[in-house]
Amino acid sequence: MTDGPNRIFDEFAKLMTDAAGAAQGMRKEAETAFRSQAERLLHSMDLVKRDDFDAVREMAAKARDENDALEKRLADLDARIAKLEGGAAPKAAAKKPASGKSAS
Repeated sequence: MTDGPNRIFDEFAKLMTDAAGAAQGMRKEAETAFRSQAERLLHSMDLVKRDDFDAVREMAAKARDENDALEKRLADLDARIAKLEGGAAPKAAAKKPASGKSAS
């Protein structure tokens, strides 16, 4: 009879081990399914990766800086042209360049 209770406990322990293994397998399968659904949802939303966003933001900042520098250079050139054309005020020259350039 001592063999009987030990055998029952062994079978019960084996059953619990198998159940734990099955539960772990189900958990991994559920995680995989959830992850694939989440990825599918994110791809359908046309989201941008953070690295790409940061790169474009840096490019825009650089373009803005270059634009400001070119704007300053253009204002300086307009002032020089106005000075060479007879001392016209730089403000008047700044309003004139579009018509002055198209005429030449």
